[in-house]
Amino acid sequence: MGVVPILQQALMITAFVAVMMLAVEYLNVLTRGVLLGALAGSPWRQYLLAAFLGATPGCLGAYAVVALYAHRRVGLGALVAAMIATSGDETFVMLALFPREALLLMFGLAVLGMLSGWMTDRFLPDRLRPPAETCAALETHEVDACRCFPRGEVLAQWRPPSAYRGTLVVALAVIAGAIVTSQLGPSGWGWKRITLLLVMAAGLFISATVPEHFLEEHLWRHVVLRHVPRIFLWTLAVLGGLVVLGRFSDLTTVASEHPWGALATASVVGLVPESGPHLVFVTMFSKGIVPLSVLVASSIVQDGHGMLPLLAASKRAFVAVKLINLLVGVTAGAILLSVGL
Repeated sequence: MGVVPILQQALMITAFVAVMMLAVEYLNVLTRGVLLGALAGSPWRQYLLAAFLGATPGCLGAYAVVALYAHRRVGLGALVAAMIATSGDETFVMLALFPREALLLMFGLAVLGMLSGWMTDRFLPDRLRPPAETCAALETHEVDACRCFPRGEVLAQWRPPSAYRGTLVVALAVIAGAIVTSQLGPSGWGWKRITLLLVMAAGLFISATVPEHFLEEHLWRHVVLRHVPRIFLWTLAVLGGLVVLGRFSDLTTVASEHPWGALATASVVGLVPESGPHLVFVTMFSKGIVPLSVLVASSIVQDGHGMLPLLAASKRAFVAVKLINLLVGVTAGAILLSVGL
């Protein structure tokens, strides 16, 4: 992967996460915190939502849960549930190569994710939990300026638009255009591209219609200035580092000759926050080279690109979730391999 593809991928991930954060801010203010507050008040509702979002193919659902976690709308258990349930872009490949097994695996990982999320919140000692982040709170105000959609005033806000509004709208429009022309995101029309376009359209609507106070305080100062640069730089650094490391790895020989070694390798490689390396185990399972246990361990530990934005939000949470996923993945894989699966 060259420099340009890495930049394109980092930009696409950053844009999606940023718009998801805009949407979280918008929904919180629109409902005066009631909608997201209800979500935060029910742990099992959190686990169910997070596991469902994580189980959806691709990394978009995982990004959404990271955005919710960064704003303290869901807890660490829900984040664990999402990351165990998700298999990133590999889900698309599995559905194409072995759809029956893939659907069963998606359901099984979602259930396991919910149980693991509950166990995390129930048994993980407080001293091992990552501390709350200082920027996590979603703010609401009682002032009228925090209305999300000021009826009769939307057009007036464009005569002329502020620099904040103009910058956001132009940037999102350019990104949407790049998605349409295959400069960013997937190359063909499908579920993933349509979802990305719908998300960008939501971001355009929010940026174009909210009042100036909401735009400047909630969107520009909080999301754009505080989150976007860190997400982009962390994502870019990790993707670039993975390209360098990928040139020195050869997993096929070890995996085909030693199933326990393959299980250990798949689990360790699962710690890498990237989709590409895990396709090796998906392909080998489809060809009968490695057993189901190796695929299960890989799918549990790995999360595609879903965890990359968490590096910008909380490095300790990133490490904590990865270690929990590793423990669950190794345990599940070892049990399956010991019974011959």
